[in-house]
Amino acid sequence: MNLSKSFTIGFIGLGLIGGSIAKSIRRIFPDYTIIAFDVDAAALSAAVEDGTVTTPASQIDTVFSTCDYIFLCAPVHYNIEYLSTLKKLMKPDCILTDVGSVKTDIYQAVLDMGLSASFIGGHPMVGSERSGYEAANDHLIENAYYFITPSSSVQQEKIDEFSTFIEDLGAITIIYSPARHDQITAYISHIPHIIASELVNLAKDHDDAKGMFRQLAAGGFKDITRIASSNPIIWEHILLSNSNNIVAGLEEYIEDLQDMIQAIHRKDSTYIHNFFQVAQQYRDSIPNNATGVIRMNYEIFVDIPDEPGAIAGVINVISDTGINLKNIGISHNREDEEGVLRISFYDNQAATSAANLLREAGYTVYER
Repeated sequence: MNLSKSFTIGFIGLGLIGGSIAKSIRRIFPDYTIIAFDVDAAALSAAVEDGTVTTPASQIDTVFSTCDYIFLCAPVHYNIEYLSTLKKLMKPDCILTDVGSVKTDIYQAVLDMGLSASFIGGHPMVGSERSGYEAANDHLIENAYYFITPSSSVQQEKIDEFSTFIEDLGAITIIYSPARHDQITAYISHIPHIIASELVNLAKDHDDAKGMFRQLAAGGFKDITRIASSNPIIWEHILLSNSNNIVAGLEEYIEDLQDMIQAIHRKDSTYIHNFFQVAQQYRDSIPNNATGVIRMNYEIFVDIPDEPGAIAGVINVISDTGINLKNIGISHNREDEEGVLRISFYDNQAATSAANLLREAGYTVYER
């Protein structure tokens, strides 16, 4: 992308997503000016100190009037609140974008304010169990799908320019309408988060004073409910913003559960078998190397004997090559997984390399 070295990009919000995009821009376009506002003064200070942000802003004011792009990276409803202020500040050819996982509400607000010709929504399909600027990294969106959701009022030239810019940051762009985007994310992200949280609450409600449910919840249960550890504030905003799609999906989900309940009552083995078979086939067709809206865990499982030094031996094989471990632990509940030792990494390449090294060293390794 051949943009001027004087190109200026603004960020409203500098958490995990905003901070990571800003760091990517600084790495790939080191001469660009980056202006940032965040209510967290410590995050701004850290971004200035590490060289990511050129100009910190204590409020959204005229300093943003020089921006060629402005990224809205706060929760959805906060982004909408900032629109009226930005409308008074933006220069005419500025592209305004966001990174939210819901588009309907902000597009309606953009339309109402007469900003639709300048707004190109965006949604990088990335995440992390950590949040805030301290968790941001300059490769987070690399090779990740990135929704581009332009309105019909935006010139194609602007859409092409912005899409190329996102691709230059290493992401894979997907262009969809805001409405279709919200339907997709409802079914593959928003509803699964609700279901995961409900499964956790169901277990909690039936746990005993000794916490036996919690003790035994390692393994498969913890895997399928992993996304229940998400930020409650963000999910409050998402559910209230994408309510129509989420409610429609949940109602369909409840109907499917009722069908299963009836099948169990009548001992309908054909229905039950087909239910699991169809799910298995579709689930197994999902690519392993793609980055989706729900963050991935990069893990391997290793069989080791119960003897002194066994864990240290595995760690030495991996660490001697400089591969960084994220976490390591013993799986006591292995009903849904194989391997005694569970090791997680920061990316898929590290997990694959570690698995190959351990197999060469004679270990039995399982990957998912």
